[in-house]
Amino acid sequence: MKIVILGAGRVGASVAESLVSERNDITVVDTDVAQLRQLQDRLDLRTVAGNGTHPPVLEQAGIEDADMLIATAARDETNLVACQIAARLFNVPTRIARIRAPEFQAHSEITGEGGFYVDHLICPEQTVTDYVRKLIEFPEALQVLEFADGRASLIAVRAYAGGPLVSHPISDLRAHHPDIDMRVVAMFRNDRSIRPEGNTMIEPGDEVFLLAPSEHIRTALSDLRRMDKPVRRVMIAGGGNIGLRLARSLGSDYQVKIVETNRNRCNYLVTQLPASTLVLNGDSTDEDLLSDEGVSDSDLFIAVTSDDENNIMSCMLAKRMGARRTIALINRQAYADLVEGNRIDIAIVPSQTTIGQLLAHVRRGDVVAVHSLRRGAAEALEAVAHGDAKSSKVVGRRIEEIDLPRGATIGAIVRPVADAGVAGRRGERREAAEVIMAHHDTVIESGDHVIVFVENRRMIPKVERLFQVSVGFF
Repeated sequence: MKIVILGAGRVGASVAESLVSERNDITVVDTDVAQLRQLQDRLDLRTVAGNGTHPPVLEQAGIEDADMLIATAARDETNLVACQIAARLFNVPTRIARIRAPEFQAHSEITGEGGFYVDHLICPEQTVTDYVRKLIEFPEALQVLEFADGRASLIAVRAYAGGPLVSHPISDLRAHHPDIDMRVVAMFRNDRSIRPEGNTMIEPGDEVFLLAPSEHIRTALSDLRRMDKPVRRVMIAGGGNIGLRLARSLGSDYQVKIVETNRNRCNYLVTQLPASTLVLNGDSTDEDLLSDEGVSDSDLFIAVTSDDENNIMSCMLAKRMGARRTIALINRQAYADLVEGNRIDIAIVPSQTTIGQLLAHVRRGDVVAVHSLRRGAAEALEAVAHGDAKSSKVVGRRIEEIDLPRGATIGAIVRPVADAGVAGRRGERREAAEVIMAHHDTVIESGDHVIVFVENRRMIPKVERLFQVSVGFF
């Protein structure tokens, strides 16, 4: 695809890096010449210096024949205006805007047709907040990702010595829970992929990716981990956009303390958060402050400031002082790889949690959801099967008959059920469906949502081709 990216900051650069690796034709527009030069030195792409809301600059970037505009500039207004110009002047087919203000998400009449003509809104801060919320809900997991409107979940967990099914073959899962169907779709041992067969042993320290209906996640976790106590006391370092969203989402259900260095920001946080949330003005790397505020009694310490080094140091300090679990937001992937699993339990790279939202719109075929795994090395996607046995390479075939590339695994199928619909999690009506764990003789039907795990992203184009129907189908 030919894609124009507006903004060469952290989000724009990470999006560009991911899309360039998949052989897309990328042009990045920004006013910061130095940032553009650094990006061009690292990646095979074009850059254009200028304001992305000016039509001549967009023309120079090749917007006239672009397939997609991804606007990731620092200001919401810039991104919205750029999408409007791309739609009304240049008829760009797909327009995606990164926004920070939640008010824009709540008013589609402003951003959609007749407004700013944005096809898809992405909010990295909200994505990271939702990601952390899942880790708070399931503290034993390294990652929790949802598919099919929350009906199925993929969990990553570190196998713990003494877990009921650790040091047992994978086939014992079925015997241990005969009434619950779950599937190990991938395993990594010392960063090497281990193909999960029935007789494959799960060893302590293995990183196991397990797919199950969402209501059975806790059962799946209990097989591989000692269940932790529920999280009740949370300390957040950083009161920026992510810290505020996270504290607000936790509300009065948890005992929340938030540490922020800027006094004016603290005053603002007080007006935005429940009275039960304690806002502290201070430095999260101050040992005396953490000690006075009882960090040793915290179930979870989360560092989400804009400074990687501060996040790393405050988490390491909190862990040493007795915090049960620590999570650090780290923008530099190399740092995250170095520190995760030591004094920092989980390192979150924001660009990797956000990129899936964009990839779902770049993938060929009808792809509903994409999740980046293992720092972007692996991927899980939800694709809809269309067509019939003649026009499709998957419909009407047993899974064992499908020519999957090596390293790709079909984990589950979510199949629509003829029904009037059921109530969704927010009270809206949604189509009824059943989650079917994939086995070698499972037959895929048209309309099925197929959840595929790909351990190496280089195999993605082959998976995409499987879910494209032939021209004759149309």
